[in-house]
Amino acid sequence: MTTSSTAQQQQEDPAQPPKATQQTRPAVRRLGDSIFSGTALGAGIIILLVLAAVAIFLVAQSIPGLSSEDNTILRDRSFLEYVVPLAFGTVWASLIALVIAAPIAIGIALFISHYAPRRFAAVLGYVIDLLAAVPSVVFGLWGALTLAGFVQPFYAWLNQNLGWFPLFSGQASATGNTILTASLVLAVMILPIMTAICREVFLQAPRLHEEAALALGATRWEMIRMAVLPFARGGMVSAAMLALGRALGETMAVTMVLSVSGVISVELLTSTNPTPIPANIALQFPEAHGNGVNTLIATGLVLFVVTFLVNAIARAIVNRRAQFSGAN
Repeated sequence: MTTSSTAQQQQEDPAQPPKATQQTRPAVRRLGDSIFSGTALGAGIIILLVLAAVAIFLVAQSIPGLSSEDNTILRDRSFLEYVVPLAFGTVWASLIALVIAAPIAIGIALFISHYAPRRFAAVLGYVIDLLAAVPSVVFGLWGALTLAGFVQPFYAWLNQNLGWFPLFSGQASATGNTILTASLVLAVMILPIMTAICREVFLQAPRLHEEAALALGATRWEMIRMAVLPFARGGMVSAAMLALGRALGETMAVTMVLSVSGVISVELLTSTNPTPIPANIALQFPEAHGNGVNTLIATGLVLFVVTFLVNAIARAIVNRRAQFSGAN
């Protein structure tokens, strides 16, 4: 009797682990989770399909334009001779804009996130974000009608005093419509997106790391240099590459500001300027016909490849720096 009651108590004891023969019920997947996962998967597939469709279209339409026979754009040149100066102008103008905008954007983002009072920082961040809503045509008009004439005396001073340096050599433009002016306009255009991304990355820096640095006697700048910037390095690279992609594809502002000539030159102040691919397409497309249209599409394919390479390099840099960030 005692043995049977003891066994019954052991079976009814809740502290005893369940028997091995019992099987757990499978988790039931909710309808909302299934819909969300299916929608996300479908969106990703659609992006890949659209990207593949664009690439196939560009390649198919570019093939007829590679020949110089009966081509009003290539004439007696090969496609390589035609597209290399355009690719140089695209990368050159975008890199100058990035060099100008990057330190300003990082400085503004640091001021908003770590220096400015909260209310003023909110207002300033809102004003910076509003710049992204300004159409590129407005920036182009501002650059052509106001900025070019404003900076022309400064260009003349640079040419007179620093003309020995290759970037400032040559004959300074009398109108100010130079590759440097176009890059300044591009720098203003990419400033909002780069500032917004850097600001959000800086605000996500670990608070404990910042407080620990200050508690050890670091100044505010030393705290930013040791705790914030290493954490935000990958985000700053992503912001810079995203801004560079925006500058590479900009058309109207550069077309309205730049006096194009289609040459390879590093001189920033002369009226003989390299021509970016988007501006060249915008200028040549209304009068192009036949194989000339295919040639312009082929230059668009080159721009597509350049933009893809820029994004791939940015992704590789971010992945390489992620393991060294303070987020781990």
